[in-house]
Amino acid sequence: LGLKPVVFLDDDSAKWNSYLHGVPVAGAPESLNKWTRKFNLSKVIIAMPSAPAKRLALVASLAQQNKLTCVTVPAIDQLTSGQLSVTQLRPVSIEDLLGREPVSLENETIRQTFENRVVMVTGAGGSIGSELCRQIAACNPQRLLLAERCEVQLFQIEQEMIRRGFGSIIVPLVADILDQVRMRTIFETHRPVVVVHAAAHKHVPLMEYQPCEAVMNNSVGSARLAELAVAFGVERFLMISSDKAVNPTSVMGASKRLAEIYLQALFARRPWGTKFICVRFGNVLGSSGSVVPTFSRQIAAGGPVTVTHADMVRYFMTIPEAVGLVLQSCAQGDGGEIFVLDMGEPVKIAALARQMIELSGLKPDVDIEIEYVGLRPGEKLFEELKCQGEKFLPTRHPRIMSFVHQPEPLVQVQSDLARLEEEMYSLQVAQVRNRIQMLVPEYVPDLAADNTEHVTPNSRNSARSERALLAPLSARRPGTMPAVLTEA
Repeated sequence: LGLKPVVFLDDDSAKWNSYLHGVPVAGAPESLNKWTRKFNLSKVIIAMPSAPAKRLALVASLAQQNKLTCVTVPAIDQLTSGQLSVTQLRPVSIEDLLGREPVSLENETIRQTFENRVVMVTGAGGSIGSELCRQIAACNPQRLLLAERCEVQLFQIEQEMIRRGFGSIIVPLVADILDQVRMRTIFETHRPVVVVHAAAHKHVPLMEYQPCEAVMNNSVGSARLAELAVAFGVERFLMISSDKAVNPTSVMGASKRLAEIYLQALFARRPWGTKFICVRFGNVLGSSGSVVPTFSRQIAAGGPVTVTHADMVRYFMTIPEAVGLVLQSCAQGDGGEIFVLDMGEPVKIAALARQMIELSGLKPDVDIEIEYVGLRPGEKLFEELKCQGEKFLPTRHPRIMSFVHQPEPLVQVQSDLARLEEEMYSLQVAQVRNRIQMLVPEYVPDLAADNTEHVTPNSRNSARSERALLAPLSARRPGTMPAVLTEA
């Protein structure tokens, strides 16, 4: 590595006052200040891959106090799986400091759910979708269908799967869930047994100004995909939802809640058929568009780091942790449930910003300014865990909770969604939000968005006002809607 080791520090006192290859094991990490002065240290390597995140954070803080460059070895799961070696050092990241104890999963149950089966992942090129592909592929499915609208992202996950040795089982499919001809052909050709639906529009402020796209993609798209699953005898259908679907204040959250309502109603009509399962979770560290890469870019540019509100808090988990619990939910679901993942303790976004600045070797409000810009339309100060009227039920996994909501009559839900789809492109943005609220009573639209609209309310108004709108969802002719899907 081109480095000269001069001292080891270790939490195990039994190793103190010993030597390893002539290098002294001098004491605990808390004594770092003493040895920095004695040896004129310039760099610290944290080789504690199985240590809790709080311990890593403390050691990293000690290094920062002594103005030392701080790097770490890969995580223990990456070392044991052979993905990375101990010599592949990297900077300490915020993911290291916010991580939690490894999740214990029922790996055999999960494997049995996917092993030797045809599995389809929608939004396969996205942050969550690509990790779903990695973990499902490790369960030895017969075939893994990678359905993704974005050709670039599909190519990336395809190449990664090939490098990992899964080239013989993957089937990359450029596909849009709103293209019913294409999706029906995929179901007819490949006959998936398990569908994991991760494709979605997810960016809250963006969807506030384009609610029709959120409804089409997240609600109508999910409903159509679910109906195809029923028609082709899919055994399990799991939809990735969001904690923003709980008592939503955003169009994105409301569109996800509407999809949940539809799936629960569909299952209630045929509980002996396809098992429909929804999983809600919060923010995942490092996902596209999330706060962590945004802060990283702002720090690299010299600031300022923009925080919406000093009191805003969010729940965080790593992408592998979230996906592992999603697959656990898929394996243990009996149908009709909404599973909620235990997200741990909420994190103050302002504190997160300060920590990331310090990790970069800089001082908050000295080297990098933190600027408070106010809540964006649709955002909450904190996320909630359950909707009005939902009842909590424990599950056999301590990190997964289950909520049961009285399902709505399917005929009514289908009719309501079809009517919303039919009229929404002829309405103004505020009117669309009001229509959504009629279908999702717990949704409280953010009125601030109405005062700051800066885009054409409905880009398809002119095209749609000239022609008759389509029949209800259940009777619609396949392939008649334009493609608007974006990856999760």
